[in-house]
Amino acid sequence: MKNYAGIILIVLGALLLILSYIADMTDYNWYQLICLLLIIGGIVTHIIVSKKVKSE
Repeated sequence: MKNYAGIILIVLGALLLILSYIADMTDYNWYQLICLLLIIGGIVTHIIVSKKVKSE
């Protein structure tokens, strides 16, 4: 499960962004920022985890 932590964060951020467009929450910058941070954190986590797996 640890290998998929980054992918899970990316998907969660994307789903929350889709939900915000459906629920018309696009005017709330804090919500959009949280989604952006989840996606960026997921990308960074995925890169770090994949480098550790390749080096082992």
